[in-house]
Amino acid sequence: MSGFGKWNLGIGLVLVVVALICRAQGLIPATVILSIVGLLGLGMAAHDVVDNVLERADLRHRAARVKREREREGA
Repeated sequence: MSGFGKWNLGIGLVLVVVALICRAQGLIPATVILSIVGLLGLGMAAHDVVDNVLERADLRHRAARVKREREREGA
């Protein structure tokens, strides 16, 4: 996970926790706003994780393709 993704994860979690505290105190408008912004942060962090996983998978596939091509040339 990149630094940007970690930052979004941390901020998103903090905002969701603050939204839960606001809900317990009956501050509904603050709860709604904080929940939406917190979920956006968590969504961006999840997108970053998925992007990194797909990038690593692509690198593994490229490496395997190059290895197969080198084996064909050597045989």
